[in-house]
Amino acid sequence: MRKLLVLGISLCQLLSLEAQQTQKPPLHAKNWMAITGKPLAATAGAAIFQKGGNAVDAACAMIAATCTMWDVLSWGGETQALIYNPKTGKVIGINALGVAPTGATTAFFKEKGLHYPPEYGPLSAVTPGTPGGICTMLAEYGTMSLKEVLAPAMQLAAGYPIEAQTANSIERGKDRIKQWPYSKAVFLPHAGQEREAPEAGEIFKQSDLYETLRKMVEAEQQALKKGKSRKEAIYAANARFYTGDIAKEFVRGCKEQGGLITEEDLARWKVQIEEPVSINYKGIEVYKLQQWTQGPAMLQALNILENFDLKSMGYNSARYIHTVTQAMQLAFADRDFYYGDPYVGPREPMKGLLSKEYAKERAKLIDPAKNLTPAMPGDPYPFEGGSNPFSHYLQRWKSDKPLAAAPIDEKYLEQVWRGTTSVEAADSAGWVVSVTPSGGWLPACIAGRTGIGMSQRMQSFVLDSVLNPFNVLEPGKRPRVTLTPTLALKDGKPYLSFAVQGGDTQDQNLLQFFLNVTEFGMTVQEAVEAANVNTYQLYLSLGGEDRKPKPGSILLNSNTPDWIRRELIKMGYKLSFEDRTSGPVNAIYFDRKHGSLWGGSSNHGEDYGVGW
Repeated sequence: MRKLLVLGISLCQLLSLEAQQTQKPPLHAKNWMAITGKPLAATAGAAIFQKGGNAVDAACAMIAATCTMWDVLSWGGETQALIYNPKTGKVIGINALGVAPTGATTAFFKEKGLHYPPEYGPLSAVTPGTPGGICTMLAEYGTMSLKEVLAPAMQLAAGYPIEAQTANSIERGKDRIKQWPYSKAVFLPHAGQEREAPEAGEIFKQSDLYETLRKMVEAEQQALKKGKSRKEAIYAANARFYTGDIAKEFVRGCKEQGGLITEEDLARWKVQIEEPVSINYKGIEVYKLQQWTQGPAMLQALNILENFDLKSMGYNSARYIHTVTQAMQLAFADRDFYYGDPYVGPREPMKGLLSKEYAKERAKLIDPAKNLTPAMPGDPYPFEGGSNPFSHYLQRWKSDKPLAAAPIDEKYLEQVWRGTTSVEAADSAGWVVSVTPSGGWLPACIAGRTGIGMSQRMQSFVLDSVLNPFNVLEPGKRPRVTLTPTLALKDGKPYLSFAVQGGDTQDQNLLQFFLNVTEFGMTVQEAVEAANVNTYQLYLSLGGEDRKPKPGSILLNSNTPDWIRRELIKMGYKLSFEDRTSGPVNAIYFDRKHGSLWGGSSNHGEDYGVGW
C-alpha cells in the first residue's frame, strides 16, 4: 500500500509539473489586459479599465504611474508607442522623444574631451517627451480626462510604499545624487545616516512632482470650464508644461545645475504622430517605429532569416543560435551606421534597408560554419535606385583593423542591459497599445522644484560622422534610441503586442520572442521566459567612452548543453553565460479562435499583469 501511495504522489507531481510549465502562469482575459514593469502601475491600468477607459487611457495611466515610481524611468524621459486603431484598422506611431537643446553641439562636447555626450547629469538631457506623449495619446485616441488618467500617479506622488528595487537603486546611486540639490532633497530623506535612501516599504513622498501634475490637471479643468472640448483641455495642460510656469521652473532648475535646455527648446518641441515601418514575415505584418529607434533592425533580421528554415534547425540548437546571431549582427551593423532622426537630414535609406532583395544579399554573407567577424554595414542604396553618399565612411569602417576581443565585465553588461520598462494594453473594442517609455532613470538629476527627472538620452548621439553620419549630434535633433515596442497583425487583425527593457538587447530579445511564438509554437508566457542569446558584436548606444563591439562575444543561458557550447566555440564564438539572458518581455497574444487575450509577463524583475 505504501509503494502505491508513493507512486500516486509521484504521478501527481509529474502531472502538476506538466500542467505548470512556466514559472509564472499565463494571463487570460476576455475584456481587457494591462501589463507593465511594476505591480502598482499595472493596478493603475486595471483601475482605469474598471472605470470604463479604453486601452489608450489605461496605457497612459500606466506610463504615468511607472514614471512616478522612478528606478528605470521618470517624467522627464521619452515615450515611444505603437497604437492599433480598430476604427481605421491602422497602426499609428507616437514619437515623443525629446531633442538636443540649444548649445548641444559636437564642438561643445569635444572641447570637454568627450567622444560621446555624458551618461548622467544635466548635460545628458534632451527635452522631456513623456508629458507630451501622454497628453497626445490621451487627447487623440483616449476617452477620459487627464484628471482621471493621472489620478493613480498623483496618489503615488502623494506617498506610496516604495519597493525594494527602487529604494536600493537610490542607495547605490546616492553619491551621484548628492551632486544635485533637488535630487538630494527628494531621494535622500535620511541624509547623514548610514542608509540615506528610503527603506523598502517606507512611504515615499514627492510633493514637487505632485504639484506639477496638479498644475497640469488644473489647466485642463480650467479649460473645460471655459467650454473647451476634452481634447482642447488636455492640450491646455500640455501647454502649461511646455510653455507655462512649469516650463519656466524646469529651465531655471536645469540651467542652475549646468544644463542647456531653454524655454524656446521646450516651446518648439512637438510630439510626432507618424506612420510606422513594417515588413511581412510569412504572412504576419510586423510593425516598428521609424529609424529614430533601433526597431527596424528587428525587421531587417526577420527579412534575412526568412531565407532559412529555422524550424527544422530546432530551438536553440547550435545551428539556430548561429544563424539568428549572424542575422542580428548584420542588421545591427546597419543600425549602427544608417539609423537616425528622419526629421533632420540626411535622409536614411530605409526603403533599401527593409527590402527583401537587400536581405537576400545580406543572408548570402552568413557562413553556416563560421562567425562573420566583424559584421560590416552593407550598401542599401542600390536597392532603392540610388548611390551611397557616405561610401567613403564605409571604406573607413572596412579599412580599420578588426577589433580584438575584450572581456565582458560588469560595467559593460550594465551598459548593454540598462533598463527601461514596457507597457502593454488591449481591450475588447480592439484598441491595442505597446509602449517602451524610458529616460530619467536613477540616479536622475531633478530640474528645480518640478519633481521632474531629466532625460539622459543625449548620450545616444555620436560626435563623429564616420561612426554614423545620420546620428551626429546637433540642436533640435533626436538621438537614435534603443526603445522599441512592437505590434504584429495577422489577416489584418492584432496578433501580438510586445516590448521589453534592456538597451541594445531589446530587439535581439524581441526577435527571439517572436520566433519562439511563430516558429516554435510557444505560448506567450513560455516565450517570455525562454532562454535567448545576445550578441555583443555591435556599438553600444548607452554608457561611457568604450562603446566598441566585442567581436564574436555572445551571451548564452547557463543551462546550454556542453555539446552546443563546443559547436559554437568551433564556429569562432567567445561564450559567456548567465541564468538570465533576456530583459523582462511583456506581451499580449490575441486568440482569434476563442475571442480571448493571452498575457505573458516576464519572470524577471517586477513585471506584472492584470486582466479581466
